[in-house]
Amino acid sequence: MSAQVFSATRKAIADSVPVTVVTVVKGPGVGNKLAVLPDRTVGTLGDPALDAFAVPEARRLLDDERSMTEPFSSESGAVELFFESFPPPPTLLIFGAVHVAQALAMFGKQLGFRVVVTDARAKLLTEERFPTADVLIQGWPDEAIAQTTIDRNTYIAILTHDPKFDEPALLGTLATDARYIGAVGSRKTSADRRVRLTEAGATEEQLARIRGPIGLNIGASTPEEMAISILAEIIALRNGRDAQPLTTATGNIRARV
Repeated sequence: MSAQVFSATRKAIADSVPVTVVTVVKGPGVGNKLAVLPDRTVGTLGDPALDAFAVPEARRLLDDERSMTEPFSSESGAVELFFESFPPPPTLLIFGAVHVAQALAMFGKQLGFRVVVTDARAKLLTEERFPTADVLIQGWPDEAIAQTTIDRNTYIAILTHDPKFDEPALLGTLATDARYIGAVGSRKTSADRRVRLTEAGATEEQLARIRGPIGLNIGASTPEEMAISILAEIIALRNGRDAQPLTTATGNIRARV
């Protein structure tokens, strides 16, 4: 790795900035490297056509949190490129310092998420109740959103079960690039909420992004089981798996059968 590419990659990883390193592993220019960051590139693969192919592909793979080898042919010859993605730790943003949130924060941290919990209620949002959270933000949803970087590496769970909290949280986060937005509530609650969100200006495209009821259909009933259900849905989404969400489930979605 060239000194410039190595330095840029090391700094990006230290600063939690996503970066992909592309290396020619076979063919002309073997060993050449290119670091692809969100706003710039460092280095070159030795061929402008190769660089032009590699940059968008590197960003696509980084968005998918994947590394892989790909072939490419140009006037310079056939090569193989290794795309090594270094995504920052994903963020789990939890609205509502409720019992499910306590379990979700604990399990999420164990799975490598950067955990942020927010609530306007100071009595609930304490370090004693959320010892594993990285950040606690006391405030209303719009205040929390303003203090948080929300991007494609952010997964949001809205657990307040109170329209005056969850609907502003939904309206605010639907305007972001968050990869996952889930909201707690029964199917009737979710349907009624969709009507109010539509009246508040949400589009059908935005509403389709909401996972509500939140989680996978595993028959969860306790806070811990519900947290696992939510994280299972997030993991399935991150891994590109088609698991059965509660959003489209039929029959009893909580009790064991």
